Amino acid sequence: MRRFKGLTQKQKTRAFNKLLAPARKQFSAIPSLEPRGDRPLQMTFEDQLNALVYFHLEEFKSGRHLLQALEQNNFAKEYVAPSKGIKKSAFFEAINTRGLEQLSQLFTTLVADTTKAIPAEFAHLGNLVSIDGSLIDAVMSMEWADYPGEVKKAKAHIGFDINRCIPTKIFLTDGLKCERPFVEKIIAKGQTGVMDRGYQCHRYFDQWQTDNKQFVCRIQERTAKKIIRENAVNPDSIIFYDAVALLGSKVSNQTEKELRVVGYRVEGKEYWVATNRHDLSAEDVAQVYKLRWSIETFFAWWKRHLKVYHLIARSPYGLMVQILGGLITYLLLAIYCQEEHGEKVSIQRVRELRIKIANEAAELQQNNKSSTNIKQRKLRRQYAKT
Repeated sequence: MRRFKGLTQKQKTRAFNKLLAPARKQFSAIPSLEPRGDRPLQMTFEDQLNALVYFHLEEFKSGRHLLQALEQNNFAKEYVAPSKGIKKSAFFEAINTRGLEQLSQLFTTLVADTTKAIPAEFAHLGNLVSIDGSLIDAVMSMEWADYPGEVKKAKAHIGFDINRCIPTKIFLTDGLKCERPFVEKIIAKGQTGVMDRGYQCHRYFDQWQTDNKQFVCRIQERTAKKIIRENAVNPDSIIFYDAVALLGSKVSNQTEKELRVVGYRVEGKEYWVATNRHDLSAEDVAQVYKLRWSIETFFAWWKRHLKVYHLIARSPYGLMVQILGGLITYLLLAIYCQEEHGEKVSIQRVRELRIKIANEAAELQQNNKSSTNIKQRKLRRQYAKT
């Protein structure tokens, strides 16, 4: 890795490098990008990662905006851009055709590292993974991004660790793709999937139980229930219903396997939840579903503060590269905030990091100017002696 061999120890510990340190630890295990044909690579994988993290961290609005910074911003030229710079055509070719395997491997590794670094906040409720899909506004030239009407949209299917507030899985499809089949791909053994009522499907409820997948899923209030047995309910609790039942009717897609159904009321609104978690109290089941909202908060924060949906790619491959870059940036921020402040990611801490990077960039520029002036004075003295 050519970039950091010549740095002093003081420079190695600077903010941007410290943010990227957990990723760089994994480089030796990640396959290198290989050039195609006889032309050498203009962007190594390290260059690509640096650019993607910098893009999301500094809230650039487009690929061209980023490229301008890589060409004109002193810090970006020195520590982010390839050593010989990067042309627009080469940059967009790299984003749309290279690095997906490497980024996918790095994302998986960083998920494991972040899981170890951040303690579980709701460990008594189990390993909770919220599942949801997020639509991405596409452009008309993205013909693969099918969606109703005269628009184009893609969809990111995300698994989100509720205990640590980090993304753990990602799948990308067109905007029309059904979300339910991705539950099987996102939930691992020992995890509990937490889903909104858009995931309600009695056939999938049976299948998930057959596959030993645990879940907590909101269901529609009007869903028919064939009660098998009722559980006692505390009259002073928010819980008003707790029973084991079959969902649906014999003529309307009834489940073959029994489920627990919990009803609770918050501020006058009723919620109905189906689950196969019989080890939790009804109050705990209600809390698990309420924690599902953390993925909505993540989507809103991620979109607003890291600008992940300002497209710099149009192909499915390139868009997945960009999204993985955004998710990796978030994981790096999660590790950084935990190690530096013992906190979860917040916009306050991200802004502090941006200010640190800007201040250090100005300091480096000033040091470079001073070093240049010293060299010029030495040359003038040498010239005067001759």
